[in-house]
Amino acid sequence: MTKVQFYHNTPDRLALACELVARAHAGGRQVAVRLPDGVQARKLDLMMWTSDPLAFLPHVSNNSPLAAETPVVLGVPGSDTDWPHTDLLVNLAEDLPPGFDRFRMVVEIVGQAEAEKAPARHRWMQYKARELPLKAFDAERRVAL
Repeated sequence: MTKVQFYHNTPDRLALACELVARAHAGGRQVAVRLPDGVQARKLDLMMWTSDPLAFLPHVSNNSPLAAETPVVLGVPGSDTDWPHTDLLVNLAEDLPPGFDRFRMVVEIVGQAEAEKAPARHRWMQYKARELPLKAFDAERRVAL
């Protein structure tokens, strides 16, 4: 059964995604990251190259020929129906990820703007209706809710 974690009140969603992906990768996990669009995907790609000068976070687009061999893959809605990994999915898009139930865990990162909170509430209700285990965290204060 897929476990779902929501990180609310996030001041910088891409920075938190980068941090969580780095931690997951360090722990040996394979990660799929679903971004809202290509602009955000490029920003996260750059962050993954520059966030820690002494670390290497191997990542590619989910449509790359190397996706199945790479521990971190990035995708956007429309190209996110066939992820090569099923361990951890980090969702930064506004809608429920297609095929999310194939993953062991889904992490939803929600910003501080009301425009991000409303779709997140809807996703929470969709996961809850499927009776999935849900946990919530305040990303800014770093505490469980």
